Amino acid sequence: MNTHHRTAPSAPPTPSGGPAGAVYADRGSSHFDILLAAMVTVVVLSGIGAAKGVSFGTVPGTGFEILTDGGFFLFPLAYVLGDIVTELYGPRVARRAILTSFAVSILASVCYQVIIALPPFPDEYGQAKQAALELALGPVWIVVLAGLAGFLAGQTLNSFVVSRMKRRMGERGLIPRLFTSSGLGELVDTIIFCSIAATAIGITTLTQWAEYTLLGFVYKVAVQYAMIPVTSAVIRWLKRTDPTYQERLAHADAG
Repeated sequence: MNTHHRTAPSAPPTPSGGPAGAVYADRGSSHFDILLAAMVTVVVLSGIGAAKGVSFGTVPGTGFEILTDGGFFLFPLAYVLGDIVTELYGPRVARRAILTSFAVSILASVCYQVIIALPPFPDEYGQAKQAALELALGPVWIVVLAGLAGFLAGQTLNSFVVSRMKRRMGERGLIPRLFTSSGLGELVDTIIFCSIAATAIGITTLTQWAEYTLLGFVYKVAVQYAMIPVTSAVIRWLKRTDPTYQERLAHADAG
């Protein structure tokens, strides 16, 4: 008589970048492609918008000039999306999303330079369009470089803080880790970005740089903090609706 040996089912594989004590979803699930597409779009559009310097005048009675760039309303969304990706899929997948976003942004910047280099129509309208393109898209590569340096440093720190706090706290403490990571990541990002991009958008003095950097940091952190209730609600919804996350959460609870 043959004897059949039944082996116990193996535990679900640990997701990429998932440290002990933290649960992450599989990036092959249906949500990751949407989040990645949104992050890529925000980063590319931010690179274009940030090439334009924006002044909202001065604060009455202070002389403080409200300086920013044309991408100010977009870029905080990249950090919100980064928080969601890190919390749901882990730091390794978050790094992949960050690098993908900037690879596409660099490709877009190269394409802009090729477009500028192509010979325009010889008439007055063609020459005017050429000059406008050079003025609008010419500095974008500097902004992309600044964004790459700042975002890589800031978002890497942001992702590190989220993942380390999640390793210690598990599913608890989502709001505290979003608050902590946002402030640290944006501080590093803003200082690096503003230092490199300042000349590209027309900032020429140390005072203007200080005003630009301070306002940028305060604004970005304020937006991220204001978005935390929405960010946490989206994260919780994605966790509930992602079958791989629920599977691994159940396995972790059972263990």
